[in-house]
Amino acid sequence: MDYSKMIMGNLKKLREKRPLIHHITNFVVMNQTANLTLAIGGQPVMSHALDEVEEMVSYAGCLLLNIGTLTPELVHSMIIAGKKAEELGVPVVFDPVGAGATKLRTESALKILSEVKVSILRANPAEALICAGMEAEIVGVDSKETQDTALEKVREASKILGVVMAVTGKKDIITDSIKTVICTNGHEIMSRVTGTGCSSSTSVSCFAAVEKDLFSAAVCGVSFFSLAGEIAAEKSNGPGSFEVSLSDKIYGVAEEDIKNRLKIEIVKD
Repeated sequence: MDYSKMIMGNLKKLREKRPLIHHITNFVVMNQTANLTLAIGGQPVMSHALDEVEEMVSYAGCLLLNIGTLTPELVHSMIIAGKKAEELGVPVVFDPVGAGATKLRTESALKILSEVKVSILRANPAEALICAGMEAEIVGVDSKETQDTALEKVREASKILGVVMAVTGKKDIITDSIKTVICTNGHEIMSRVTGTGCSSSTSVSCFAAVEKDLFSAAVCGVSFFSLAGEIAAEKSNGPGSFEVSLSDKIYGVAEEDIKNRLKIEIVKD
C-alpha cells in the first residue's frame, strides 16, 4: 500500500472540495484546531449548542467529538449530533480526552460510545483501552501505558468496540483489529505543546471527510500530522516557534517530504 500517494491524493481532494468539519470540542484547543482545519484544506465550524447541532451536522463531511472540557450538557449535544450523523452517513471521530481520569469522563465516554456509531476513535493508549473496558493507567489526561506494550491490547480494544483505533504517542498505532500499521514519524517536542492529540483528531477528521475507507482515513490523518510535526520541529527553537512552524508545514508540506520521509510499518500477524 502506497500511503504517501494516498495522502497526497486525499490532500488534493480536501483542498478542492473544502468539506465542513463539525467540531464539538474543548475550549482549550478550539482556535488551534479551527486553524488546523483551514491549513489542511477543510472548513471548520465549532458548533455545540443543542438547538443547532443536528442542523449543522447535516452540512458536514465529518463530525468530531472531543470531551476535553467536559460538561453533561456538552455530552447531550454530542449524542444528538452523533445520532444525526449516523442517520445521514456522516463519519464520526471521537476523542475521549482523559477517559479513566475521573468518573465523569469515563462514564461520558462510555455513554457516547454506547449511543453513537463512532467511526474512528483517536486516543492515547490508556484512553483507548479504558473505552473498551480494559485496564490501563492514566494521570490527568496523559497515558502511562506505552505503545510498545499496548499493540495487542489496542487491537483487542478495536475488536471489542468495532471501531478503527488511532492511538497516538511516541509510536502511532492504527488498527481495525484486522489490519494494523505503526507510524513512527513525529517529535518529542509535540508532547510539550497542548492540544497536539486533539489536532491529530482534527487531521483524521479532515481525511475521513474525503476518504471513504475509515482505516485508510485514520492512517492518512495520523501519519500526515505526525510527519508535519517532525519537520516543523527541525525548524523550531522551542514550543512557541514550533506551533507556528507546525501550522506552516501543515499548510505547505512538500510532496517529496511525504514520499521520502513517511515512516509507516505494516504489522504482520
